[in-house]
Amino acid sequence: MADNTTEILVGNSFLDTTFFGAITYGNLLAAVIILVATYVIAKVISVVVMRVLAGKVEINNSTFLAKLVRWGTYFVGIVAASPFLHIDFSGLMVAGGIVAIAIGFASQNTLSNFVAGVLLMFERPVGIGDNISVNGIEGYVEDIGLLSTTIRTYEGIYVRIPNASMFSSDITNYVAHIARRFDYNIGIRYTDDADKAIKVIKEVIEKHPYALKNPGPSVYVDELGNNSINLKVRIWCPSGFWWDVRTDMLWKLFQALRKAGIDIPFPQLTLWYGEDAPKPAKVAKGTGFSAQEVLGKSEASPENAIKVIK
Repeated sequence: MADNTTEILVGNSFLDTTFFGAITYGNLLAAVIILVATYVIAKVISVVVMRVLAGKVEINNSTFLAKLVRWGTYFVGIVAASPFLHIDFSGLMVAGGIVAIAIGFASQNTLSNFVAGVLLMFERPVGIGDNISVNGIEGYVEDIGLLSTTIRTYEGIYVRIPNASMFSSDITNYVAHIARRFDYNIGIRYTDDADKAIKVIKEVIEKHPYALKNPGPSVYVDELGNNSINLKVRIWCPSGFWWDVRTDMLWKLFQALRKAGIDIPFPQLTLWYGEDAPKPAKVAKGTGFSAQEVLGKSEASPENAIKVIK
């Protein structure tokens, strides 16, 4: 009895029964399982691709790429199931390989741009709407296609960059980080109080709604120049408002310093005649130098001046 059972399960089982030609029910079941699994895997992969690229590339490009991945998975599944159905794709594969090589040689640039476009979509160094600089071109990313990327410059000019060039170039993304810093170099007169100027600048920064507190601003004396005390001002703000904050803050700082009696000096040259240096005089408001210094006069006696001239 045991021998008969083994013979039924192994030698004459249902799965070994011929279904069509040399195809058995076991072959048919294996092929069906592979094809169903391929269909499920292809659907899952296409959904993942759509979610990964959502909001980063246009919907048409992400849909096309998802379909390409899905049909590629279908092809792999059919090739995997073909031996169970006794289908020989060897001749077709050879012919397809020859055609693919011919097409590859004829369209090397197109294929390289396509591959680079796919890699850019997955690596995501830039996204639509980002403010970037690449190959000396600055502007906003308008479209990331499978073959090229379109940038709208600040002047409103549209520039198309092949993805192969885009992928191999240094890309500067100005908004990839949530915060961005800008610097000012502000000069004040030597007769002004630098500590007071720093306090005034910090108060203006603290009142601005887009000036970040973490990382916070930095204001300090950076250099003692020929004509001024140079202050360094460093401010962080959200990357999306960088330009607006930078232009708005500069004028507010100037107005606040002027209101506090702190002015920005101009390059000046002081000349005097005579044997002795001029005595300190009352500072003229708004210049940082006395009226005598501005006019090139000294308090030396006329006789000394005439003696020097002779």
